[in-house]
Amino acid sequence: MRVCRYLLLTFFAFLVVTKTQAQPYASKKPAEGDNAERPVVKPAASAEPKREFRGVWIATVVNIDWPSDPHLPVEKQKQQLLDILDADQRMGINAVMFQVRPAADAFYAKSSEPWSRWLTGKQGQAPDPAFDPLQFAITEAHKRGMELHAWFNPYRATFDGNFKSLCTCHITNQEPSWFFTYGGIKLFNPGIPQVRDYIVKVILNVVDNYDIDGVHMDDYFYPYKIDGQTIKDAETFKAYGGEFTDIKDWRRNNVDLLIQALGDSIHAHKWYMKFGIAPFGIWKNARQDPDGSETTGGDSYYELYADTRKWLQEGWIDYVVPQLYWNFGYRLAPFENLVDWWSDNTYGRHLYIGQAPYRAFEPKSRAFHNPLELPNQVRYLRDNNRVEGSVFFSNNSLIKNPLGFTDSLHTDFYKYPALPPPMLWLDSVPPNPPKNLVAQPNALGVNLQWQTPEMAADSEDVYGYVIYRFSDTDTVNLTNPKNILHIQYSANTQYEDQTAEKNKTYLYVITAIDRMKNESYPTPTVAVVPYTTTGK
Repeated sequence: MRVCRYLLLTFFAFLVVTKTQAQPYASKKPAEGDNAERPVVKPAASAEPKREFRGVWIATVVNIDWPSDPHLPVEKQKQQLLDILDADQRMGINAVMFQVRPAADAFYAKSSEPWSRWLTGKQGQAPDPAFDPLQFAITEAHKRGMELHAWFNPYRATFDGNFKSLCTCHITNQEPSWFFTYGGIKLFNPGIPQVRDYIVKVILNVVDNYDIDGVHMDDYFYPYKIDGQTIKDAETFKAYGGEFTDIKDWRRNNVDLLIQALGDSIHAHKWYMKFGIAPFGIWKNARQDPDGSETTGGDSYYELYADTRKWLQEGWIDYVVPQLYWNFGYRLAPFENLVDWWSDNTYGRHLYIGQAPYRAFEPKSRAFHNPLELPNQVRYLRDNNRVEGSVFFSNNSLIKNPLGFTDSLHTDFYKYPALPPPMLWLDSVPPNPPKNLVAQPNALGVNLQWQTPEMAADSEDVYGYVIYRFSDTDTVNLTNPKNILHIQYSANTQYEDQTAEKNKTYLYVITAIDRMKNESYPTPTVAVVPYTTTGK
């Protein structure tokens, strides 16, 4: 039953959430699954970086990752989420993309939209006892040294055609003229200005009321093509098309307007808030545009009306996570070609690569049955200095440890902690170093205490600290992540090192970090010997 349940959830993920893109709706079917003429990729000897984005998607739609059952008691749902975050921490994850708005509904209390049916079993029904999943997730992620990015689906309003089950307070019932039906579901019509204003308002509500680290959106803009169906927005085009003569250009502009408005508004409300998008993996193919990638699959520009490269060029987004859910050498969309293309088109913004451990569970995805496929992908990314990290779909897939890949994260790729890379266009001013570090041995190990730094030059408060530990024979080197003992997202000025061994000499230094993870100079080095077995 457990295996069947997992396969069912993976199937839903394949169809709805991840758009797995095993065959990126191209005209030619790949030979032998997706492993046609796969080249041998030589593993690279990539050093583990101190700065790397290590993300994972936690999908709530159809309960793919959490909660496992919307009818579970609140305490069991909380425990499941704690177990997920604990597992993420063990494997080295430092950022979670937590889905808070799957279909114009909410996994958070401070919302004008109804509670999600995937949380309580019925849309509009609040958790009992009262519980704010987003606030809980933020608090627990930060305790574990992980960022939390609130993941929104901007335009999907329903997941299926059972419209009668929708709460009367649902926006489709409140503003029925804002939607068209396509593929049996209701979607916001992006061409209506009030729709764009509404979506911005929904997202800014979360920005203002929750201590999230980022706003995250996936690839659902205009819908993926379905044969025999048309988008019913001709009347909207007539009303709002303005000087546009081509409805396709107008649709792209509608999405551009939303992304630009969100980028401007999010940063106006909280300058440090990261705004990122995980688009379909292909912008354009080279056969369509010389600036496109060496691929022959579907694309976001012409088929989804999403000009994802433009958003980077214009600086409207802070990071992009193209969903590159294909293997090395895949005939329609080779992983390596797309990594190289995106790395040439970041325009100074951060590039993280969306990777697909779930594909190891697909019977026909033969390339992903090779236990070296995903590790070699990580190595390939690390050999490109314009790639800043990865985001994996999805959390359950990683927890299932596909072909030992999660073990390789824990024991190899993510063996040592990493700070997220800084975004210097948002903030390039580091904090001042902590003051008066004192290290004292005690019965548990070593107690570290220090004082808050002087105010930074940009008057920004300290957000946290990084504690480094060295042996007495080590060179004090802050660039090597193996020396990071603990990354702390709080202003607490005390830490207990309970892993220090007795009778050994240790050297400690501490740095301060700000909200954007800029790091200060270190404190002076402090040496200490934990108590001997005689208690002295």
